Amino acid sequence: MVEHYDIAIIGAGPGGYSTALRAAQLGLSVALVEKDQKLGGTCLNRGCIPSKALIEATRTIADVRDGARMGINASIESIDFERLNRYKQDSVVSMTEGLSSLLKARGVTVITGSAEMTGPRQIAVSPSNQDHAPGSEDRRHRTGERTDGDSDRVARHAQACVRIIEADDIVLATGSRPRPLPDIPFEGTVIDSTTALDLPRFPRKATIIGSGTIAVEFASMWRQAGVEVTLLIRGDRVLSAWHRRTSQALTRSLKRQGVNVITHSHALRIDGSDRSQPSTALRYITEGDDGEHTLTTDIVLVAIGRDPNTDEPWFETNSLNLDEHGLVVTDEYGRTNLPHVWALGDITKGPGLAHRAFAQGLAIAETIAGLHPQPVDDNTVAKVVFTTPQAASVGLTLDQANDDDAVISAEETIYPMLGNPRIMMSGQPASLALVTGRYTELPDVTVLLGAHMLAPDAGDLIAEAEELIGNRVPLDRASSLIHPHPTFAEAMGEALLKADGRPLNTR
Repeated sequence: MVEHYDIAIIGAGPGGYSTALRAAQLGLSVALVEKDQKLGGTCLNRGCIPSKALIEATRTIADVRDGARMGINASIESIDFERLNRYKQDSVVSMTEGLSSLLKARGVTVITGSAEMTGPRQIAVSPSNQDHAPGSEDRRHRTGERTDGDSDRVARHAQACVRIIEADDIVLATGSRPRPLPDIPFEGTVIDSTTALDLPRFPRKATIIGSGTIAVEFASMWRQAGVEVTLLIRGDRVLSAWHRRTSQALTRSLKRQGVNVITHSHALRIDGSDRSQPSTALRYITEGDDGEHTLTTDIVLVAIGRDPNTDEPWFETNSLNLDEHGLVVTDEYGRTNLPHVWALGDITKGPGLAHRAFAQGLAIAETIAGLHPQPVDDNTVAKVVFTTPQAASVGLTLDQANDDDAVISAEETIYPMLGNPRIMMSGQPASLALVTGRYTELPDVTVLLGAHMLAPDAGDLIAEAEELIGNRVPLDRASSLIHPHPTFAEAMGEALLKADGRPLNTR
């Protein structure tokens, strides 16, 4: 029996479930297919939520230790890892069960199983543990050639799969997975972020390979919990694609916390990773040095990026257009090269962030429903790293603004964060840079183009900059907004005043 829906969505992460919720709200019938037993994708189950729960816990440890600076003498007796893991899991369960209830209330049909496109506007769903690749027995199907046996193929699916679903529109939200080192698989003591979050207790010594968000968040979290952490990075600073001043400030902060940051390094091999040895030996080289270096460690976390889940045979069979990185090629609204097939989130070009995928889902659902939403502008998608202190960034750096033909008269304003009393009280390093300029289409109006910061709660502070950038608020109006005193947010107000040529508490 074939079921019909207005929209069928493959993947129930933030992009998939936001599409489902908005489409159902607009009166469309929706099927949401997820291979995992729990909804929410990597973000809710294996990423954002469990990692931030642990970060919140270890931040408490750091706060207790920081008390001595203010005359509060306290100490950490021990970490009850059973209760800590229960706290982490309770956070996940609360979010996933809440999502399930919301989808049910909206009338979304949730289907558990592995989905694949079997033809135009059709998907087949099989049990998640069933290895069922359509056409795997026939080379012509794998290469996307149409054959007279296509009708037989659909019939076989009808027998082998739980459900055959036809939909007017299909949305692909299959997400991504951790990327391993070349020729060094994830096994034994060489782990990815998912395994790291499931460790029953923190390691004594940990080596992290990578310089991006996941790598530095684990480095900060584990170090605050007392783990001896070594961070191997390819360049001269973490977050190397970010605003230089911000990433340099975070690199210095990690070193100050006791993280051993080894720059310009390259891992060669890992010995003793099968857990049969008392320790794991990581061999690496550094730029300008002769010979190999060796690190002994309990665990090696590889956090060098993520790969899109687009390598299932049906992506090729259906002739979906992928780029050289395996990402689905779409227009600004998420349309693929196939009619009525859409893609979003980690399998599309752009920052692999949950909130971006969520916004893409809203835009796709509204477009399918016949509305005319604005597409997601990656320039207004904020990036946040939940280290201590936090790093956050949105919009253009000065170099990017100077390279953008649509921007003229770009300038950078550096605000000395220690001028903010709350920053000073926190005792944490901080940095704030604003980029301002004018667009060629509005040559008489100066606006905020970018904001890049390292500060306590920077993830919350960056939201104001995102609004100002996205709405192109004139700088003179933005700088006239009143910020409460004394707050961390007041630093943004002071920085805007300085950028507008009206500095008060700074030169």
